[in-house]
Amino acid sequence: MGTLWIGTNNKKKRAELERILLPLGVTLRMPDQLGAPFDPIEDQPDFAGNARVKAALLARLAGAVALADDSGLCVDALDGRPGVLSARYGGPGLDDRGRLLRLLDELRAVPAALRTAHFVCSLCVCGPDGAVLAAIEERCEGTLLTAPAGEGGFGYDPIFVPREFAGDATRTFASLDAATKDRLSHRGKALRALAGRLPALLRG
Repeated sequence: MGTLWIGTNNKKKRAELERILLPLGVTLRMPDQLGAPFDPIEDQPDFAGNARVKAALLARLAGAVALADDSGLCVDALDGRPGVLSARYGGPGLDDRGRLLRLLDELRAVPAALRTAHFVCSLCVCGPDGAVLAAIEERCEGTLLTAPAGEGGFGYDPIFVPREFAGDATRTFASLDAATKDRLSHRGKALRALAGRLPALLRG
């Protein structure tokens, strides 16, 4: 089909992208293959803006078509936090586990009926000049547990139960097999929406 650069340094996110894109026959290339630093500044107020910044930077550096995603968790009881700060919530001293525990602490007094949340994934594809070729945003609704469950996934996956499994605390994103997570997740939905457009985008 062609070559597509992927604008993420997150290995677990890469794996999700590869599961859906590689079967399409596209060749994926990553920022560590650039031979130049890829360090986008994610300072936009929304997911779409950050995805655009990352895709445009990578496309210009690679001189080729590039895809980037920006995603995160929006919690209703916290007025949408952590939102675009999901990967940096609580400051640079926290890892994935630390951010998850911080979020749980903020939600300690929130009853189960009000622990609603959704994941958002915004995708952007840019051409070699940095111009936007496609933009797609999808979401996945669910609820948050009071303690982590499951060994898979990353980020806030261990406390997020998608709406399709509401009431079953054993069915967090971190507990689901890859195929089921890809079918339900915000990122899986966005990538499938993009898949049919990729051949034309890569042909230019």
